[in-house]
Amino acid sequence: MHPRPACLPEAIWDALTLGVRDFVRKCGLEKAIVALSGGMDSALVLCVAAEALGADNVTAVLMPSPYSSEGSVTDSLELAKNLGGRTDGPKADAADLASNIGAHYEVQPIEPLFNAYQQQLDLDGVSAENLQARIRGIMVSSLANRARALVLNTGNKSECAVGYSTLYGDTVGALGVIADLTKTEVYTLAGWYNHHRQATIIPQAIFDKAPSAELRPGQKDSDSLPPYDVLDPVLESLIFAGQTAAQPQEADEGLRKEVRRKLFAAEFKRRQEPLGLHISRMPFGTGWQVPVAGRHRMP
Repeated sequence: MHPRPACLPEAIWDALTLGVRDFVRKCGLEKAIVALSGGMDSALVLCVAAEALGADNVTAVLMPSPYSSEGSVTDSLELAKNLGGRTDGPKADAADLASNIGAHYEVQPIEPLFNAYQQQLDLDGVSAENLQARIRGIMVSSLANRARALVLNTGNKSECAVGYSTLYGDTVGALGVIADLTKTEVYTLAGWYNHHRQATIIPQAIFDKAPSAELRPGQKDSDSLPPYDVLDPVLESLIFAGQTAAQPQEADEGLRKEVRRKLFAAEFKRRQEPLGLHISRMPFGTGWQVPVAGRHRMP
């Protein structure tokens, strides 16, 4: 009999690992692929997958773009090494990683494909940013087909809520592992995981860096969104409206209205995102739904 979880993060961890293991096996498969970006979301999903399925059944795919920072690549490689990484394929940098058996990894730069698309389409701005995400979506999906594996999506609830994602890009996958965790909860769970393992499996640099999609020079999530410690309480007050969730005490009314606008405008994206593991009282998809399009707003 499994012992009772000692704290909420442990209960969430148990739910996520059980959910991933159950979903993959009931789909008749054993393996999974995670697109590893150097950020916290993909780092946590990779750790969940390695524990749920066994590290040898998980492949991390690093897909650096022209705008990926050196730190994002090295942090990803360090995480793979900490999980016992070994190389798959000729493009992996085996010199940087241990050769002991563990989680597989591949390095697949997207710049050649990005340049080819740009020669054909000549995109700029957000269109060029979305193109990079969609190239990664194609690559990770194709690698999963080749390996007979499932893609585990790495999007969190905060991004999903406000539509901070690219359809057919970073939204691809069979299962949203952390789709019901806010960004704040992702960091809390990652900190618990390192403490639980009594080792810095997720590198400290991933905790310290500012969240960024790295789709243009110097980009940070805070360019488009409020800081997550400000955004998440507002989101929770809107999603759990009428229930017992605490109301943010100092939320600016203008900020609240803008977050609410984004929340409703993004419903069409949420309907096209992967199935998500549910750990809250109000998950998207089955708990919280609004019309896909139109001017409907909550009271």
